Amino acid sequence: MKKNTYQVAVLMAAVAAVSGASGYLLAHRTDAMPAMHGETTDQARQAERKALYWYDPMMPNQRFDKPGKSPFMDMQLVPKYADEQADGAGVRIDAGVVQNLGMRTAKVERGSLSATLSAVASVQLNDRQVAIVQSRSSGFVERVYARAPGDVVARGAPLVDLLIPEWAGAQAEFLAVLKTNDTALIQAARERLHLLGMSSDLISRVEKNGRPQTIVTITAPIAGLIQTLDIRSGMTVTAGAPLARINGLDTVWLEAAIPEAQAGQVNAGGKLVAYFSAYPGENFTGKILAVLPETNADSRTLRVRAELPNRDGRLKPGMYAQISLGAGKATQSLSIPSEAVIRTGTRNVVLVATGDGRYQPVEVQLGQEADGKSVVLNGLTEGQQVVTSGQFLIDSEASLKGVLTRLNTSPSSVADATQAALNNTTGKIESLKGADITLSHGPVPSLGWGPMTMTFKLARPDMASGLKTGDSVHFSFREKNGDYVIEKLDRSAP
Repeated sequence: MKKNTYQVAVLMAAVAAVSGASGYLLAHRTDAMPAMHGETTDQARQAERKALYWYDPMMPNQRFDKPGKSPFMDMQLVPKYADEQADGAGVRIDAGVVQNLGMRTAKVERGSLSATLSAVASVQLNDRQVAIVQSRSSGFVERVYARAPGDVVARGAPLVDLLIPEWAGAQAEFLAVLKTNDTALIQAARERLHLLGMSSDLISRVEKNGRPQTIVTITAPIAGLIQTLDIRSGMTVTAGAPLARINGLDTVWLEAAIPEAQAGQVNAGGKLVAYFSAYPGENFTGKILAVLPETNADSRTLRVRAELPNRDGRLKPGMYAQISLGAGKATQSLSIPSEAVIRTGTRNVVLVATGDGRYQPVEVQLGQEADGKSVVLNGLTEGQQVVTSGQFLIDSEASLKGVLTRLNTSPSSVADATQAALNNTTGKIESLKGADITLSHGPVPSLGWGPMTMTFKLARPDMASGLKTGDSVHFSFREKNGDYVIEKLDRSAP
């Protein structure tokens, strides 16, 4: 029994040893596989790319000669590769980022942009149809008819009865003259009554009835809305005193606020169509009277005044309407979605997708805008793809690279700016290799840099003659073609 037990134990120990050896070999082989095939991974491909320098994305002007942690932020430095210099004035966004953010593009198309302009308008009274009712002579209010401001009256509707005492003597004299049958004298008496403020109808009634008419009824001269009514029974009125104001309702005005940029598309005499929510399915056609010559400084809009017929009285002052203004004949032109335009205040920029994840900022000249689209007068060609959403990402990346700054800068101005960007500091030589010199330098106030160690280019290799590692130097440098080039190099005083 003991012998069998001993044999089983030996057998189990042998199996464990073989298993352990196999596991070691398998693990060793597995660990070796990445080393054998790693050269084909993304890390190997990145290792083959030449890193020009490292930088902190939050401080892109600060450059470092080796990777590590940023001295400004709690993040690792990012390498800038040599093949990225070929981006020119464009930027490159990773395809995965583009997909995750749902960035969209649209094609630059040629077609007819809608020539109509839509706006909201309000109904107002037509101030050209106003009648002021006045007393032609001094008198007393005998009776006020049942009228009040806001009432709509017909033409000839009675408003007030006035007693005018001075008319009694003049009318009595007129009746006496009528008995003389002297035509010239009768005509002179009739003219006197006219000058006293009597109407031809009243004079005819006096002549026909043969007795004075000292109480006169003043009626509405036009049909419309009573806006003011300043008379009460028993009042004394003087000649020329305003008694009422009546505004006609045969036509009404529509006034709309049009953006200043689109006001040039509206012309007096043009037609418009108005739609009222109170009358669904009905269209009201009117005529543009004028574009008023005053701009609202707060909203930067101009008022457009139009006239609509209102013979049935259905259009009430204060009602709102949606109007469509004809802005002329539509023409064939290039257009893009208005949301694709980045408006900086001084220029209009769009981001053009050039393929392979690259985006190029292009300044454009825009024309009219309607239905969410803008006409492109200059800067783009038909068929190009422009970014319509996610511009903030590309704009941020472009700002880090200085792309938008270089967008509209001429070569001469770039040269002048580069010539002016001369920076001065002191440092210690760490190494010298041909035209490359590595310095541990102090702060550079003109660039906002702190102390660091980095490699510079020498404008001339003989600039470092007589200098060696460890020497303290004072130097001046500027950026040229992505490198920092030292143009002045002197030994510092000990």
